[in-house]
Amino acid sequence: MMKSIVSLNEIEKSYVMGEEKLHVLKKVSLSVERGEYLAILGASGSGKSTLMNIIGCMDTPDEGHYFLGDVDVRQCSDSELTELRNQKIGFIFQKYHLIPQYTILQNVILPLLVQGKTRSEAMDTAEKYIRMVGLWDRIKHKPNELSGGQQQRVAIARALVTTPDLLLADEPTGALDSQTGQDILALFQELNDMGNTIIMITHDLNVAQHSKRIVHLIDGVLSVSE
Repeated sequence: MMKSIVSLNEIEKSYVMGEEKLHVLKKVSLSVERGEYLAILGASGSGKSTLMNIIGCMDTPDEGHYFLGDVDVRQCSDSELTELRNQKIGFIFQKYHLIPQYTILQNVILPLLVQGKTRSEAMDTAEKYIRMVGLWDRIKHKPNELSGGQQQRVAIARALVTTPDLLLADEPTGALDSQTGQDILALFQELNDMGNTIIMITHDLNVAQHSKRIVHLIDGVLSVSE
């Protein structure tokens, strides 16, 4: 049996707000297999951002166990968590998070240079993924010269260049108009068909329905659709 890429077991997370303790995640358990396309659907305040931060190794749970592949995330130091994020996870955010003064090529190549690839190696890989997302003719443009949909495609190329085990997408169509959002979701489908494992965080059922499996997060409790 194939080992899960993501395995969460009874994850608990609370935050102290002044005098109050806010219980954000309550005994969350979830397994995601290699090649899955999963949507985590939840309203604002449901805990989905906290869950995304834990899955993305940007935060750690108070209780429970989280394995990313065979790595016990709760046992990792801060530097090990950084390495996990850089090596294993490709992030796609609602706001793109591109560096405005860099060209498309420079934005996409950056994670590879951080990993220590040579400039020549990094250039070849970055160019491949820029072609894949259909932006070869914009390779020397900067983010402010692109539409929102094109900027999100750059962000997707940047997430893919390190061939991560997991693509983690946070409201990836949230800042886009309806048609552009559909185009990005079609690209996600292509990426999943190519074998990429995708977890998408969204508040929008119509967006979630593009995935192959939906789980619901309501007030910090995870439930699975029938």
